Order: sequence, then C-alpha cells, then structure tokens
Amino acid sequence: MSTFTADWLDRREPHDRQARNPAVLAAVAARFAGGTSITLVDLACGTGATVRALGPSLPRHQHWRLVDNDLGLLARAKGNGGPETRITAQAVDLAHDLEAALDGPVDLVTTSAFLDLVSEEWLERLVTEIAARRLPFYAALSYDGRVLLDPADDADALIVSAFNRHQSMDKGFGPALGPAAAGRAARLFERLDYTVVEGTADWLIEATDPIQQELLDSLAGTARELVGVPESTIEGWATRRRILRAAGRSTLQVGHLDFFARPAEPG
Repeated sequence: MSTFTADWLDRREPHDRQARNPAVLAAVAARFAGGTSITLVDLACGTGATVRALGPSLPRHQHWRLVDNDLGLLARAKGNGGPETRITAQAVDLAHDLEAALDGPVDLVTTSAFLDLVSEEWLERLVTEIAARRLPFYAALSYDGRVLLDPADDADALIVSAFNRHQSMDKGFGPALGPAAAGRAARLFERLDYTVVEGTADWLIEATDPIQQELLDSLAGTARELVGVPESTIEGWATRRRILRAAGRSTLQVGHLDFFARPAEPG
C-alpha cells in the first residue's frame, strides 16, 4: 500500500499542510462542531500527517485508528498521540482487507495523497463500503493531473503527459485512476445521496526549495520509463529546467483536489 519513504513524506508534509483546501477543512470542522469526542479511521496513514493537519479542527477528545501496511510508517505514526488524542495503529493490506479497516465504531473516514493510486474497481468498493455505513469521508491531496511550470518550455506538455500516463499504472490496487480519481470519487458519493464540498489544494514550489528538483527529476524519470518519449527530449528538458532553477527563475505548481463527502441530511 505505502510506496513512499518516511523521509519523502516528511519533506512533502509542509507543502501538503499549506495546500490543504481551507473551505473543505472548514466543512469537516463544521460537521463535528459542538461535539466532545470523535473516532476516525485514516486510510494509508503514512507517518500520521492527517492527524497533525486535521486534529486541531476536530473535537477535543480524539481516537484515531491509523491504517497502513508499512510497519515502519505505522510505528512513526503512533507517536502523534497525546493526553486527549488516542492512537491505534492497524496493519492492513487495503487492497484486500478494506472492510477490516472500516469495521467498528467510526465517525469519520479520512485519507491523504492516496486515492490517485487506486483502481476504479477498488474506488467503487471504497465508496460503497463507506456509504453502506453512512459515514462521512474526507480525502485530501489527490493528484489531479495539473503540472504547471513557469517559465514554460516546449517539452512541458510531453513530459507531463508521460507522467500522467505513468500515474495510471498499477500501484498495487490494479490500473490506477491517477488524476481522475478524486473527481470520480466525488461523483460516486453524490450518486449515493451524499453532499460534497470540494476544492483545489495545489503545491506551489519555488526555485529555492530543494523539493522542486526532486519533483523535476521525478517527471523526467517517469518519462524515461515509458515507450515513445525520446531520451534526447527528456534530457534536453531536464537540462533546461536545471538551468532555470539554478538561476532562481523556476516555479512549479502541482495540482491536487480535496473533498469532503457527507450523507445528505434527511428531510
């Protein structure tokens, strides 16, 4: 399930926290305003970034069940507990045992930077299981296919297109929905009589941030893994991007979507 190292998750977390859509966060907070306690399940929890980002907006007494199949990440994630925040780590292979993660008392299901890794079949299963329990669902930071580079380069569209094709490869759940995942999930919930609040949650990475070069290298690397993109095109693009970044003239925007789906109020 988790394909990311703890170091990478640590480096991306400040950008994730800044990018999370405030209107979607406010909708989650409003749903539970006035409550004194809440029980949550966080799917593919990583090191517990969702706890740190969402916890301050929720009722004071919190019990988080953090779910992942990476025991090292779960050990890190358990450290988020405090006097009024109880953490339970649950090792689950979500590709096969999703229902086990959702069983038991739950007020809210959450996930971050995960939906774009799953297949349409698995996503439909997730939505069906959540809706059958009439649970609200908060999904943050799903990559949506938008990568904007400034200044523009003639090869940008080709490189980004290759990256997006790579995002649709199997990530352990079958052929991934990639950039289409968040929008597809939101529409599935709406069909099941859920109210959905959604908004963009983009990273904006300046040239001085070392993570920009990591992302540029990732774009070039995924293009190299695909048939049909000439190596000379990739290398030329990567070289021009390195020069721009070294000159402090490179800005990178990576598009994400957040949404909060809750069962429609009766009446």
